Parts: sequence; C-alpha cells; structure tokens
Amino acid sequence: MKLENQKQNNIEAIEKSLKKQFEEIEQTAFFNQKKVLDAFREIGVTTSHFVGTTGYGYTDKGRDDFARLVAKIFRTEDAICSPHLTCGTHTISTVLYGLLRPNDLMISITGDLYDTMHDTLFGEDNGSLESLGVKFKFIELNGDCFNEKEIYKEVKAFQPRVVFVQKSRGYSSRKALSCEDMAPIFKKIKELSPNTFIVVDNCYGEFVERKEPTEVGADVVMGSFIKNLGGSLAPTGGYIAGTKRAIEKIENRFTCPSLGRETGSYEGGYRLFYQGLFLAPHIVSQALKGGLLVGEVMKRKGYTVIPETNEKCCDIIKSVVFNKEDELISFVQLIQKLSPVDSSFVPVPYAMAGYTTDVIMAAGTFVEGASLELSCDSPIKKPYIAYFQGGITYEQLKILAEELQNF
Repeated sequence: MKLENQKQNNIEAIEKSLKKQFEEIEQTAFFNQKKVLDAFREIGVTTSHFVGTTGYGYTDKGRDDFARLVAKIFRTEDAICSPHLTCGTHTISTVLYGLLRPNDLMISITGDLYDTMHDTLFGEDNGSLESLGVKFKFIELNGDCFNEKEIYKEVKAFQPRVVFVQKSRGYSSRKALSCEDMAPIFKKIKELSPNTFIVVDNCYGEFVERKEPTEVGADVVMGSFIKNLGGSLAPTGGYIAGTKRAIEKIENRFTCPSLGRETGSYEGGYRLFYQGLFLAPHIVSQALKGGLLVGEVMKRKGYTVIPETNEKCCDIIKSVVFNKEDELISFVQLIQKLSPVDSSFVPVPYAMAGYTTDVIMAAGTFVEGASLELSCDSPIKKPYIAYFQGGITYEQLKILAEELQNF
C-alpha cells in the first residue's frame, strides 16, 4: 500500500508540473469543439443523416452532408468523406493518383514518404505513379524545419504539379510540423508556382492546433477516420478536404470520371461517423494530456522523449528512445497489457506488409488498428524508438504512467 501511495504522489506531482500545458490543450479543445458544434448547426444535422443506404447510393444525404460538414470544419470549398477509403495510405494514394498525370513532378518537402506509400510511388509494372510516368523529388527537412532555400529554388525551376507535406513524423525522430511552420512556406510556393497543388498528409494532426493546414494555404488535406477525426467511434474510412479544383480531379480517381461522388452506399449508417467527429476535439485533448504525462514519466527515468515536455505538440504522437531492443519490446508489450481489448495478447516483432523491417505493434483497440485509441508501434531497428499515441481517456494513460514507474 505504501508503494502504491508513493506512485500516486509522484504522478500527482508530475501532473501539477504540467498544469500550464494541460490548460493550453484544454483551451484548444474548447476552440475546436465550438468550431465543430457550429458546423453541425450550420449543416442542420438531424437523425435522418445517420441512416444507411444500399446499391448505388444516389442521393445519400448522410454521406453528402457529412462531407459538407468536414469541409466547413476545415474551411475548404469541398470534401470527399467515405467509408470506402480504407485507410490513410489508401486516402493519400487516391489524392496523388487524382492530381498527378504522366510527366508531372511531385516534390515532397518533408523528405521521403511513410513506408507504406513506397509502392504507390515506385515500381516498374505495379500500377505505381512512377510506372505511369510521374517524377519525384525529395527535399529533406533541415532538422525540424523546412529547407526554405532548396524548396524555393526547386519550385521556381520546375513548377511541380504537387508539393507534398507530411505533418507527422512517420518513423523518424523529427518533430511534427505546425501550421505556423507551414504558412509562410505555402504562401511563397504559391507566389512562385500558382498552379501547384499543396497537399498535406494530416494524419495524427487534426484538432491538435487551432488551425488546420487548409487554413494556412494548403489546397488539399487528408487523413483517416480511425485516427483523430473519427473520435474513436468511426469504424473505417477517410476524408479529403480542399479546393473545388482539386476535389473534382480527385473524385474522378476515387471512383471513375463518369461517376465522381454520386455513387457509394453504406448500409451500416453514419451515426458513428457524425458522433465520432463531434467527440474528436475532446478525445484528442485526452490523448495529448496523457501523452505529456507518460512522456514526462519516461523522461524522469532517463529516456529521451520527442517532443520534449516543454515543446509544442503538433500531433498526438510521443516518441520514446530506448537503448536496447528488449526495452523497446517490453514497453510496447506493457501498452498491450494495459489495453481494454486483447490485453492477454503479447505482441512480438513481425514482417508487416508495406514495411521494410520487422515491426512490433500494440493495439488493444475497439476499432482494429485505431491509433486515436492507445496504441504503439515501432520498426525493429536502431535507433530503438517507440511511437505511442492515442488514449480515449486520460485516466487510462494515467494508469499506464503509474505502471511505467516500475519499468
């Protein structure tokens, strides 16, 4: 009992030290919750929006107004939202195939893309963009910042069709990028190449800040509903929000040029999508606060955490750097053990489709693979970095923090 009291006292002391950061997160959640509520009221959401459809899905009010709702929240002209966008990788690929044509150039100004995007970009006869004649350039970040000089030189010289930005870090040690970081870069790109589409992979970043990338100059932003925007309730799906010019091109790839978004039914109904979106600002705040707490516990135990406790969070991911492979594996296994689903399972490294090394993943989640719920994954390679994210209640993350004191 004495040991348990000591744990609790230690956690409460850390919570007090994080009071200022917690208050800032709560203020951002309030701002974003109001933005979402206002959009629901402007659209006039009713229970009739929750009803599913079958067959072709013509005049699917729930689907179409949900897209209008997301467009309002992201301050964009249009959006595509669908359960038929199966994951983040599929959603990003749909955008790129929709915007890029043979001999077009895409420049990624955040370096290489996430591992699972590799086969979308490259390959001789696999349906990749490269096989269709698309060309690529990759400009690495300068530490955690955009390499402005190189970006402006390349954009001015080549007038790329797409400039791509990955807000979150993927399997790297950099920090996530803020909308404040993006704003001046996007403005200058548009001055140098007005017809370029600026495209942002927003996965893990929604509702973390008060602005989204489309509010600072991005033409398109996209992500998965089993991450932030689905509020832990959406069972599948993805969103793409942006300018009418961009969305009209993308919807022809989403289905085909003769259909666009007119078809696509979903018999299960849309209540969980609407409800999850409404809850999302609050649940994102729970994940952020819990991530700060767990990160500070690990920092005080001598581990490096990214971002640091006193640094701004621009996504829901907290990275912990371990010295040894077995420490990394034990950390991931503990997260699985403290999950509400499949807590008796023991994750081990394995070869996973789309990744170049073995990966270990903890995901004891209600929605399979949902990373707004407490989850953790890592490639088994040096440096040994665990990328943990999510947590739909702060209390669950506090329980994890208490257990980590004996790690």
